[in-house]
Amino acid sequence: MAKQMKHQQFRCCYHNWVGQQQLDLDELLQTLTHYPTDLDYLKLITNKSINHFENYSNARAQLAKHDGPSFLAPTWGSTFENSFLWIGGCRPSLIIRLVYALCGSQLNDHFEEFLEGIRHGNLGEISSSQLKRIDDLQAKTMKEEDKLSSRIASLQEMIADEPLVLLSNKDREVGETSGDMVDKAMDSHALDMYNVLIEADKLRLSTLKGMIDILTPLQAVELLVAAKKLHLSLHEWSKRRDLRMGITRLLNTNDPSSSCDPPPGPSEPPPEPSDPPPEP
Repeated sequence: MAKQMKHQQFRCCYHNWVGQQQLDLDELLQTLTHYPTDLDYLKLITNKSINHFENYSNARAQLAKHDGPSFLAPTWGSTFENSFLWIGGCRPSLIIRLVYALCGSQLNDHFEEFLEGIRHGNLGEISSSQLKRIDDLQAKTMKEEDKLSSRIASLQEMIADEPLVLLSNKDREVGETSGDMVDKAMDSHALDMYNVLIEADKLRLSTLKGMIDILTPLQAVELLVAAKKLHLSLHEWSKRRDLRMGITRLLNTNDPSSSCDPPPGPSEPPPEPSDPPPEP
């Protein structure tokens, strides 16, 4: 029963994070609409969103101590979402690819205005110095990703090493062996997986922070809006796909348990800046 309650906390942590993502998105969109030229306010809202991500990562780290593998193969996510997971979450380099995609898209949308000298200060106007720093961040991030991918591959290969392979080979019936030896071996693997998960979460957070440092305040808010829209849209599309294919009924992943903490309350309206900028 205790293990079931702990697993329910894992599920609730994720569902509450999805709810927080939606609240953050609403606030970011309000900021883009009403205060796109207030640099201090743009920074404030960006830092608030980053802090929420950091709090979620810390909560995951505490919960994953009890069962790291559950976060590498979560039962609370949809099947389509889970198929894209990299060590329990998105690839850190995805945030960099997203910047490149948004840069090209916005430049195409405003190309004629750009030629006429009209500037919006958005992601379509990333400078050459910013691009150099983004390229450096990408190279550093992908190097760290490769290291963690190699660690996971090594852990997967260790299943064929002692002691699990010897214990399974001695069994007359499949899964016959039980007790301290098996539990100790599996717990050791679970701890190794937990350690890699924590390192992956740290890389996700550091990459996001590194990108925010490179971008202007307006560009940072635009990036966070696009990232949250992508995550939330993929989450909803994936749930609908599971429902259409009958997967939700089998996995029981659509409805969070009533034992979950209540979702975050409605976001307070953004405070008025001391000197509200003129509407664009």
